[in-house]
This record gives sequence, C-alpha cells and structure tokens, in this order.
Amino acid sequence: MEAYTDFAYVYDTFMDETPYKEWASFLSELICEYGISKPYEGDKSEDPLEQERNLVVELGCGTGSFTEKMAELGYDMVGIDNSFEMLNIAMKKRESSGHDIMYLDQDMRELDLFCTAGTFVSVCDSINYLLENEDVINTFRLVNNYLYPGGLFVFDFNTVHKYRDIIGDTTIAENREDCSFIWDNYYDEQNHINEYDLTIYARSAVNPELFERNIETHLQRGYSLDEMKSFIEEAGMIFIKAIDADTHDIVTEDSERVYVLARESGKNN
Repeated sequence: MEAYTDFAYVYDTFMDETPYKEWASFLSELICEYGISKPYEGDKSEDPLEQERNLVVELGCGTGSFTEKMAELGYDMVGIDNSFEMLNIAMKKRESSGHDIMYLDQDMRELDLFCTAGTFVSVCDSINYLLENEDVINTFRLVNNYLYPGGLFVFDFNTVHKYRDIIGDTTIAENREDCSFIWDNYYDEQNHINEYDLTIYARSAVNPELFERNIETHLQRGYSLDEMKSFIEEAGMIFIKAIDADTHDIVTEDSERVYVLARESGKNN
C-alpha cells in the first residue's frame, strides 16, 4: 500500500512533540553560515536573481509543519512531497498561517522546478525512503541541477545503527483519544532495509462512535556517512560537513540521525 495515505490524517497527532521550531532555527543557522540564501525581513525583492538565491526548497515536506516554521523565519519556501494527502493538510495550514508557500506534488526522484533555488533542505528522514543507490544519486543530481550556483543542500538521514540497533525488530504502540497505532519494525540486515507495518485506528468521520482500521507498510533504508559522501560526489556536489543531528557535534558510530551539508559545484550536461 502507498505510504502516507491514511496515516497522513493522524500524522500530526503522533508527531506533536517533534521539535520543528528548533530544527528550523538550527538549519537557519547553517544556511546563514554556509549558504547563500537569506530570510526576508520585509517584502520580497523584485530582482529575479535575488529571488532565486533566497528561495528554499524542501524535499519531503509532508504536512508542512517544518515548512511553516521556516516561513515564519522569513524564508521563501517551496514544499515538495509525493503524498497528495499530506500536501492537502499542508495547504490547510497555509490557509491558516497566510504564509506565501508553494506546494508541489512531485516525487523527489523526478524533481522538476521552474527555476533554481539557493537552498534545498530535507528533514525527518525523507531521504531514507530512497531504497536504491541510483535513486539517491539521481535525486542528488537533480538537486545539484536546480541549485543556484554555489547553493547549499542540507539534509538528514537515519543511520544503519539506528535501524539495526535501536528500532529494528521492535514494536511501538501509542494511544490517543481519537486515534492509536501499532508500529511493527522488521530490519533486513543484508539490505539495510527497515520495514515498518502501521496499523492505524482512527475515529470515523461518519460515525464518531466507531473507529476505522487501516494498514500501511513503509520501507526505509539505513545509510552510512561514507555512502552519503560518495553519493554527493557522484552527483557532482561538494561535501562540506556532517553533524550529529541530536548532539550537533561530530558524527560517531553511535549517531542515529545525521545532517549533511553539500554545495552545488557546476552543472553536468
């Protein structure tokens, strides 16, 4: 079953403790230090080149929670996701906030933009949904192609250690007033693939006294930092640095989630 269909409608409920604001603040610091994009403090510039330099594209934006936090900081945002259900929720948030965010229903492996952007970001392990080396490399090539010259790509990924040693072959369950889920993990050591089967119980919109049961299967692949470095190089970008996403320190063998920074390095036609 396609991921993030039924789960989309309860996703924000179970992610309500995710520190999107802190993530946005930290990534903004990285963009200011290593990138070329700047948040707007007033109206957007009418200079097309400045507009492109300051544009920030988020891959795997989901329900737009992180996108909204970046927009609050003044960034000109474009959110991309291949789940129409998730984007529907993101667009409702945009209606409430009034932020000028563009949302595109696209698979990141088939990225197609109208212009370049000074920054690309991807958080919350969206890159781990790319299961094949070529999928990652081709996505990174597209990012490099659409990055403004000298632009920055910041993304996170879950490590092999996290899937294998922390969440692999475990069951997670959570119960709320209007919904609950059971999350069964199965880790494939040979292929570094983590399969998690989600059983979702959500209160029916038709009859609130009843709960509807839906099942989704998600697949994610764990990667090492060395693999990501090689993908970046093969895609034509320059690796800048890696940061432990939890400690904001150097990456170690115990790192569960890692931020990677890479820079655009010319277009390979």
